Amino acid sequence: MSGKAAQLTAIEESGWGTPFRFLQRHNLAFWVYLLGLGGGALTIVRYFGSTGYYTPALAGGVLLFGLYLVPWLMLLRRQNRYTSQPAGLLAAGFAWGGVAAPFWIALPANSALLEIWAKLGGTAFAGNWAAGLTAPITEEWGKALGLVLLIGLAPQLIRSAYDGFIIGAFIGLGFQVFEDVLYVYNGAAQSFGADQFTTSLQVFAARGASGIVSHALFSAIFCAGLMWILGRERRVALGVSSMLAAMVFHFAWDDMGGIGGGPLAVALPFVIAVIELVTLFAVLRRAARVERGWIRDLLGPEVDAGVIDTALLDAVSGLRKDRQAYRKHVPGRGRARHHVEAAGDLAREIARAGGRETHRVAHARAEVARLG
Repeated sequence: MSGKAAQLTAIEESGWGTPFRFLQRHNLAFWVYLLGLGGGALTIVRYFGSTGYYTPALAGGVLLFGLYLVPWLMLLRRQNRYTSQPAGLLAAGFAWGGVAAPFWIALPANSALLEIWAKLGGTAFAGNWAAGLTAPITEEWGKALGLVLLIGLAPQLIRSAYDGFIIGAFIGLGFQVFEDVLYVYNGAAQSFGADQFTTSLQVFAARGASGIVSHALFSAIFCAGLMWILGRERRVALGVSSMLAAMVFHFAWDDMGGIGGGPLAVALPFVIAVIELVTLFAVLRRAARVERGWIRDLLGPEVDAGVIDTALLDAVSGLRKDRQAYRKHVPGRGRARHHVEAAGDLAREIARAGGRETHRVAHARAEVARLG
């Protein structure tokens, strides 16, 4: 296959450059999405609007976790480098994770299942195990429903495990931030409104630290696995194992008290966190394999034309070690980063243009040449 033919195939297979259109009146997925968002919003109004006495805690939670959101968005923006998803699609995922998944699905479902576990196993059993037996089912599948609906809204954009990983991370981040605000509000209610600012800070410190290995991680792994089952690259066994891993991690965090006590209780969170992060990066590396191939095919004609060299192609389509290797050959760390970013911008513009020559493609190509 020629370089140009491979480029066009990569654009078609990846869907990169396809715009996201949210308003789709004749699409059932659109109406189910709106139903979930509307139901979740109504629950939010009822829950937080019941009393204004805890407004200071609620305002503090929104402010603190709003600031907490900023570095997360910056981190996920860096990860969204291969066939990057449109901001509107990622925002739709975040909204589902923040509004529909916790308040329309998880809150009522969790309440019902927790009561069932208490009736079946008794109070002590429910105290140790009910949360971990409930949340991984209701919350992970509730968040994943958002991915399924977004596939219905943007089938050309969501095709690979990497797409599921990135969108799942945004869905999980939405769930995480809104749930954390809920914890702040509930903490103020449990202390009968005493010293609400201190309560907000305490919840922020605890939930913010554990959030590194919480819902964003769970959903990224779970949704990557779901896409290995539903997407173009069918790896059913890998998909099922990834989804189960995410649910086991969720179970371990929610039932940590039941799993380990005494000295083990101190070390267990760190052990679980390390295992989760190792799994996360392994899933990310495996999920991005297809995308890295698409990037190479998309920029292949630019290598043939001498616009970029093979070392830069390896850096923009490769892993962290490839970018580190490229920095050793380019004087100045910042200059190497600009080269990689410019090559990524060129790939993005080529995809948006469908492989055709446009003014934006020419401009991006000229920028690569200027930096080189």
